[in-house]
Amino acid sequence: MRAATPLSREVTAAQSLGKTFFPVLFTISFTHFLNDMMQSVIPAVYPLVKEHFSLTFTQIGLITLTFQLTASLLQPFVGLYTDRKPLPMSLAVGMAFTFGGLLLFSVADSFHLLITGAGLVGIGSSVFHPESSRVAHMASGGRKGLAQSIFQVGGNAGSAIGPLLAALIVMPYGMRGVAWVSFAAVIGMLLLWRVGKWYAAHLHLKHPKLMPDKDVTMLVLSKRKIMGALTILLLLIFSKYFYLASMTSYFTFFLIDKFQVTAQQSQLYLFAFLGAVAVGTIIGGPLGDRFGRKYVIWLSILGAAPFTLLLPYVGLFWTIALAVIIGVIIASAFSAILVYATDLVPGKVGTIAGLFFGLAFGLGGLGSAVLGNLADHTSIEFVFRVCAFLPLIGIVTGFLPHVEDKNR
Repeated sequence: MRAATPLSREVTAAQSLGKTFFPVLFTISFTHFLNDMMQSVIPAVYPLVKEHFSLTFTQIGLITLTFQLTASLLQPFVGLYTDRKPLPMSLAVGMAFTFGGLLLFSVADSFHLLITGAGLVGIGSSVFHPESSRVAHMASGGRKGLAQSIFQVGGNAGSAIGPLLAALIVMPYGMRGVAWVSFAAVIGMLLLWRVGKWYAAHLHLKHPKLMPDKDVTMLVLSKRKIMGALTILLLLIFSKYFYLASMTSYFTFFLIDKFQVTAQQSQLYLFAFLGAVAVGTIIGGPLGDRFGRKYVIWLSILGAAPFTLLLPYVGLFWTIALAVIIGVIIASAFSAILVYATDLVPGKVGTIAGLFFGLAFGLGGLGSAVLGNLADHTSIEFVFRVCAFLPLIGIVTGFLPHVEDKNR
C-alpha cells in the first residue's frame, strides 16, 4: 500500500476539520483560466476571421453556435454520468480536445474547418466543467460560494485575457498566432493530470461537515417548488447569457461601427469588460455565503438593467465605463445561481454543474446566432438597444424561495 504523501495528509486534515483546501481550489481555478483563455481567443479574432474569409454576421454567429452547442449538449450528460461514476482523469482529456480544436482553427482554410475546430473546443469544455466543479465542491470545506467563485473567476479571467492575447499576438501575426496560444493547453493537461490524481485519491472523503445533509432541501420544499425554482434559475441564466452573448461576440463590432475605433483598440475595450466580469465573479460567491444567494442573484441581474439601458446612447468613454459596471454587476450572479441550485438538489453537483454550464454555453451560442442574424437584417446598434432590456427579467428572482433560511 502506497504511503501517504505530505500533500495527501494535509488535504485529509483540512477536509476532516471542515476547512477550505485552497491549493486545490487555486490549481483548478488556474486550469479554468487556461481553458477559457484559449476558448475566448475564438470570438476575439472574429473581426480578423470575418475579413479573411468574407463571412457574414450570420456565419460568425454559427461558429459561436457550434462551439456552444457541442459544449452545452454534452455537459449535462457528462455531469449525470460522473455523479454515478467519477472520471478524474477526464479533466486532462477535456483539455486535449481544446488543444486540438484550436490548432485546427489556426490552420483552417475554409468555413467548414473553422466550424469543426470550434466544435472540438466545445467538446473539451463539456468534459472539463462538470468534473472540475466537483473538485471545487470537494475542496470547499463547506464554503461552497467562495469555492465556486474561486473556480469561476479563473474562467472569467481567462476569458478577459483572450482578447488581450488576440490584440498582442493574433492580430499582428494572423491566424497562426492562435496556434501559439493553444500551447497553453499543454500546461493545463499536466496540471489537470495531477489534480485528477488528487481527486481519485480523495473520493472517499465524505465528512458530514463538508457534505450537505441528504435530502435536506426535500424536507422543507416540495418537488413542485424545487422544479419551479430551477425553472426560474434557468430563465435568469437565459437573461444573463443572452446579454453576455451580445457583448462577447459583437461589442467589438459595435465599437468599430459607432465610434470608428480600430480592431486592435476594440479588443482592449473588450478586455476591460471581461476583466470586470472576472471581478464580479469573485465578489458574488462570498457575498452569497454571507447575505444569502437569493439577494445576490436579484441584485446582479435586475441591478444591471439601468446601465444596460443607458449603454447604447452614450459616447465612447461612458460606453466603456458602463460596460465595466455591467460586467461587475451581472457576473456576480453565476456562482450564486449554481450554488443555490446545488442546495436545491443536494448530492447532484455534477448533474447541476453540467446542466447550468451547458445551458450557459448553449444560450450563449444561440444568442450569438440569433443576434448575428438580427444584425444582418438591422444593425449592430439595434441589437444592443434590444438586448438592453434583458436584465429586466431579473424581477422573477422574487419568486425564489429562501433556501438558506428554510434549511436552517
